[in-house]
Amino acid sequence: MHQQHSPGHAGQRPQGYSERLYNEDLGPLKEQNWNWYNIFAFWMSDVHSVGGYVFAGSLFALGLASWQVLVCLLIGIGIVQYVANKIGRPSQQAGIPYPVVCRMSFGVFGANIPAVIRGLIAVAWYGIQTYLASSALVIVVLRFFPELAYLGHIKFAGLSALGWMGFMTMWALQALVFWHGMEAIKKFIDWAGPAVYAVMFLLMAYIVYKAGWHNINFDLSTKRLTGFDAVWQMVLAVVLVVSYFSGPTLNFGDFTRYAKNMDEVKRGNFWGLPVNFLLFSIVTVVVISGTLPVFGKLIEDPIETVGLIDNTTAAVLGALTFITATIGINIVANFVSPAFDFANVNPQKISWRMGGMIAAVGSIFITPWNLFNSPEVIHYTLDSLAAFIGPLYGIVLVDYYLVQKRRIDVDALYSDKPGNTYWYENGYNKAAIKALVPAAVLALICSHTPGLREYLGHFALFIGGFAGALLYRKLGRCPEAISKMVLSRS
Repeated sequence: MHQQHSPGHAGQRPQGYSERLYNEDLGPLKEQNWNWYNIFAFWMSDVHSVGGYVFAGSLFALGLASWQVLVCLLIGIGIVQYVANKIGRPSQQAGIPYPVVCRMSFGVFGANIPAVIRGLIAVAWYGIQTYLASSALVIVVLRFFPELAYLGHIKFAGLSALGWMGFMTMWALQALVFWHGMEAIKKFIDWAGPAVYAVMFLLMAYIVYKAGWHNINFDLSTKRLTGFDAVWQMVLAVVLVVSYFSGPTLNFGDFTRYAKNMDEVKRGNFWGLPVNFLLFSIVTVVVISGTLPVFGKLIEDPIETVGLIDNTTAAVLGALTFITATIGINIVANFVSPAFDFANVNPQKISWRMGGMIAAVGSIFITPWNLFNSPEVIHYTLDSLAAFIGPLYGIVLVDYYLVQKRRIDVDALYSDKPGNTYWYENGYNKAAIKALVPAAVLALICSHTPGLREYLGHFALFIGGFAGALLYRKLGRCPEAISKMVLSRS
């Protein structure tokens, strides 16, 4: 094995593998040694971010009572935990990443369709998260070097010179962590999650001390909903929680492939999802609630909150914490995924590292600050891509659990010989594509059509998912035929 080309432990070379489908990064792992804490740390990195903070706070502003919000959080995150356990199993079983898992349902070449879809979503979010982190970095810089404020008035491509300095610094820091491989990423997220918690608790203690506990209110909304309106908002809250985690959960297999066994994965998911998300949400709402008596206004942006703290050390520590948190979520949710996804397109020419750097460079050219500052553009761009996520869940899960019956012919995943288990027709499973397209179109209609969007837009993930699952179950190959092919090769 050439260590400089691998994201983790050396992949085992499958028998009869094709160079068009295999490199050491995509191959099944020899060693799987992640434990429950590593999975727990993955979810901490995914939750602890500026976006996660704002999202958690927004749930408490829906007009619901605190207990109703907490119920919604638990139901929604419970669904995410269940799906994460299901979607992560095939990768842990065979030691393979998400795009290779997709070869089972889409065919060895057809898997590039779901891989590229997930990769493009990651590129867009990678740029936006990097931009958010750079905003915190700019606060730190101006605290120590206020004379640099004039750079904020020099604009290029919609971003100030100071903004460019912050963005490219964050871009380089993330690339540096990623470049050192999965072992470095594991060490970073193992450290970053608890570090963010420590500072969040300090921030909460500071705000509560300044505001007084009697001024903390878990209800952030200006109105209280009752009856059907309250029930509807509770349903929406559950859906929003599931949708928020839909991206990183889809390629969760990119991380479970390193886990020792499924018991470790399930334990890590329990502590990382319901326990961690609920605790982080409570800390978040306490801080947001306390900003009203402390600063005279309700502030949902944590970067703005730490920027207003009169103690320079505390403000810098807070800003650095959210920088660290955003690096964590960006790497686990938006860097590792396209690294595998783009490597899958051409394994011989695109390594795991090159795949990640393609995504990183692409995130600059989409000018994420323009996306973020234009709600309409970001809505149509990200919602259009997200419309494909639901159907991918439906197809991959139905194929693995109902069609393949949890059997994996690992060698066939890397073979381009006609007649192999996952060859289908010319390397493409038309049944999966025929299920994906109409299901995605249905999700797009729900999320973009005026009149429907107001009622069904938030449910596009579920509608697309169930439509993809039902269509694929109807169109997919007979499970008995697949079982015979797998058994004949085992």
